[in-house]
Amino acid sequence: MSTRATRAGVDTHRPRTADRVGDLLPTPLTAAAVLGLQRHRAYPSVSLLLTTAPGERLSAADRARLDQLARAARQRLLAVDDPAARDLARVVDTLVGGVEGPVDQGLGLFASAAHVARFDLPVEVVDRCVIDPTFATRDLVRALHRTPRHVVLLLAADEARLLDAPGGRLSPISHGFPRHDPGHRRGEPARERFLREVDQSLGAYLRLHPAPLVLAAAQPTLSTFRRLSRNTARLAGTLTGNHLFSPLEDLQVRIRPVIETYLLSRQAEALTLLAQRRDQGRAVHGIEKAWLAARWERPEMLAVEQGYFQPARLTPDGDTLTPTTEMSAVNAPDVLDDAVDELIEAVLARGGWVALLTDGTLPADARVALTLHP
Repeated sequence: MSTRATRAGVDTHRPRTADRVGDLLPTPLTAAAVLGLQRHRAYPSVSLLLTTAPGERLSAADRARLDQLARAARQRLLAVDDPAARDLARVVDTLVGGVEGPVDQGLGLFASAAHVARFDLPVEVVDRCVIDPTFATRDLVRALHRTPRHVVLLLAADEARLLDAPGGRLSPISHGFPRHDPGHRRGEPARERFLREVDQSLGAYLRLHPAPLVLAAAQPTLSTFRRLSRNTARLAGTLTGNHLFSPLEDLQVRIRPVIETYLLSRQAEALTLLAQRRDQGRAVHGIEKAWLAARWERPEMLAVEQGYFQPARLTPDGDTLTPTTEMSAVNAPDVLDDAVDELIEAVLARGGWVALLTDGTLPADARVALTLHP
């Protein structure tokens, strides 16, 4: 058995989910679902990531690329001298063969002896097969950052509706909404009493479900509500116009640039925090230093360039990470396919947050940096 398998602890039971792999439905992309996937730890854990053409079904070209990833996983699993790995190879085959549409821009398939999952992703990914002690969830985290859960308030002078968007898909909220002002006279501005009632309902929902807010309304209702509201501290942006009855698909398209602008501000926030902590001596750059600090200090924020992948070896005590660039070593049992994924999961597990940055953003080609709580 490999050193990594010994360290991670192989689950030697037969795959308990094999009987329901064939009809596996996509798991909604939520923070809770991603955290749940990150909790699974057993070697081997297989992750297949694939960029797909959005449509009602998997295209022939995408199917061929997915089958190629599955063959790579099978070859590596059959090379592991353990019955559980051979069983898992059959589960992967069944999982891949059962993929049906519709599909989005990316596909993530995950399988271990105890767990299988499928995620449809609203972002493109780097096609890869990862076999590690944990699932490769970095693309799921990136998708959550690209389409973070947000709340959309659709407001008119006499009516208000609230939408929530876990995984970027809008759905109406019925708790406290919709709200109407039966006393409003057509053609007159919104009454402040009504707007304050809407704000109270919005605040009640945000206290239970905190999230960035997008406000959609025509003027002067938009500016009046912003002046009166006590719940716009996390205002991601605004959409001007009356969108009470706009199709949800159209709204999602219109809101996407607002969220992207908001995310750019989050990147600026991350870089500002990194500079502050560096001046305080509470920041480290580079994956080796970040790995050790994440284990023994109090991680605050991990900044990672989106295109950074790093195979690495890990010492038996788990403290020392040694990156490798040897292509022949990447598939070796004692090498982590992507130490960046492992680092992201470690920081999140210890209460830190992750900022995914544009490539080339960090200084001195560090590719990754970690701030520490003062």
